[in-house]
Amino acid sequence: MKILYSFNKTEFEETYWKNELRCINDSNCEIVPFNHGSYVNISKIIRAQLLDNLFYYEDKKLIKLYNNVSKIIEEEKIDVLLVDNCFPYHPEFLKTLKVFKVMRTTDGPVSAFDRDFAYVNYYDLVLYHSPAYNKFSTYPEKLDELKVKSHEFWPHGSFKAMRDQSLTLENLFAHNRNIDVIFIGALHFDKMESIAKLKKNLGDRFLYHGLSTIKRNIYFNVKYRYPGWVTAIKGEDHANLYRRSKIGVNIHNRGKYTVGSYRLFDLPANGVMQLSDGDDYLGNFFDVGSEIVSYKSIDNLLELVKYYLKNDVERERIATNAFVRTLNEYDIKIILKKLTSIIKAKMHHV
Repeated sequence: MKILYSFNKTEFEETYWKNELRCINDSNCEIVPFNHGSYVNISKIIRAQLLDNLFYYEDKKLIKLYNNVSKIIEEEKIDVLLVDNCFPYHPEFLKTLKVFKVMRTTDGPVSAFDRDFAYVNYYDLVLYHSPAYNKFSTYPEKLDELKVKSHEFWPHGSFKAMRDQSLTLENLFAHNRNIDVIFIGALHFDKMESIAKLKKNLGDRFLYHGLSTIKRNIYFNVKYRYPGWVTAIKGEDHANLYRRSKIGVNIHNRGKYTVGSYRLFDLPANGVMQLSDGDDYLGNFFDVGSEIVSYKSIDNLLELVKYYLKNDVERERIATNAFVRTLNEYDIKIILKKLTSIIKAKMHHV
């Protein structure tokens, strides 16, 4: 089986995605990485209607993308087209492809109406990274409601490039972990209040980096009375900061309804004890209490931070359990092997 894995990444991320997606290539399965983001600016297709506009006017870059994908499918004898997030393929184009088509959703309800639902019925299989959706239904229930052909849970995992490869069970806490609490993530409006409270309560004990803009930083500091200027860091620096951290905070845009980010696995893969929102959905990924700790509110989060900073043995026990679970179950190679098993089983029933 040969899978054309179509994704959208740039610079450091593009490099390790291309390298690590090839990790299971053998006589049974081969993954061919393909970066569709290098053809069309993602801002022009981020919503389904925008893509439809480009397709209608026969945008040259879009047509070039489609021609090249068709050529690769034919020349490489591709069996499966898997498309990961920010989908660039118009339904009319998908209907021309004589391969098994797989759609991988990654942002859940935050972008479902803009990116996912317009396309789900044009794929043979939809993979969702988290069962959470909203207070009325789960993501699989929503997909059933939309009458998709088939769907399966396939979580994110841990890329080797995003963790310190020197870490082992023996030396997990031998390094100088001089960062008490860390959060690395974009400065979304839904996260601002939590981040501001963490910074004001913990001061220099809390390190935060993330994507932002000058305008958003100004808004953040004016509204929350100057908690600090937020700056981005290079992707290759994430693992080094995590390796130095004791506790990692995980904050999602809609709390438990968007739980399941790559950060959920990057933290434990680097030996960081994790406090996360996610509530009852966290158990789909880790054993709550043993491998991860759930918080219910920002005040509860602050209480837990202070508790685990004072209780090293308990904190390190949870971090160790999650480290083992991540490497044994969520390593990129293991995740991709699970993917091939899912696809083969679904193709067999088509």
